[in-house]
Amino acid sequence: MRASFAGMPKESIKFLRDLEKNNNRDWFEANRTTYLEKVKAPLEALVTAVGAEMTKFAPEAATAPGKAIYRIYRDTRFSSDKTPYKTHLAASFYRNDLGKHIAGGFYFEISHKYVGFAGGVYMPEAENLRLIRVHIMDNFKRFQKLLADKKLADMEALKGDSLSRPPKGFPADHPTIEWLKRKQFFYWRELPPELATSPELLGEICARFKAMAPMISFLNEPLLSMKQKRAPLETGWI
Repeated sequence: MRASFAGMPKESIKFLRDLEKNNNRDWFEANRTTYLEKVKAPLEALVTAVGAEMTKFAPEAATAPGKAIYRIYRDTRFSSDKTPYKTHLAASFYRNDLGKHIAGGFYFEISHKYVGFAGGVYMPEAENLRLIRVHIMDNFKRFQKLLADKKLADMEALKGDSLSRPPKGFPADHPTIEWLKRKQFFYWRELPPELATSPELLGEICARFKAMAPMISFLNEPLLSMKQKRAPLETGWI
């Protein structure tokens, strides 16, 4: 049975817009009921529906709302921006056997300015990045085929910052060198904010997650292999 979701309430988008203008604890506490009923509860329902659909194409990454949804409270300890709240909603879905801060995964973000979709490995630690680079080098034809998948036509090209020089230990003349210079491997696409309140939201999220699933699975393979060998892993995702 296909999961359903009517779209985020219009009040949720208004809440985010107003929060951007009134990003302080007094305003938030005065509007907490709206947040709980019109923002948090519908977001949990959306994540539940996304997880249900993911069991059909990436069951290992179907994540419960309590683990998937990011807190609205900002960590301001190391930031010059001391506003206490995020002005967007976000959730990530990841392999439960690797964990949120290890696995490549899926992500969506909702604000009053856009709806964003992402997937891949965003902040890998050095050893995990090395494993991914080796995996790409050893399986480049397969990697190229995944890059060329027509199902990804509606996503922007695979992104990521790059080194200016080849990484240590990798041949500079290797045909995959431009990819081996990458420090990140992720997709990101934004659509208009009107999608957030549309019944099409769930389908749009799941269609893009499904299209990205083969590439994300590929990027996770060396991490999963190392995990099975019981080596320590510490990788970050969005």
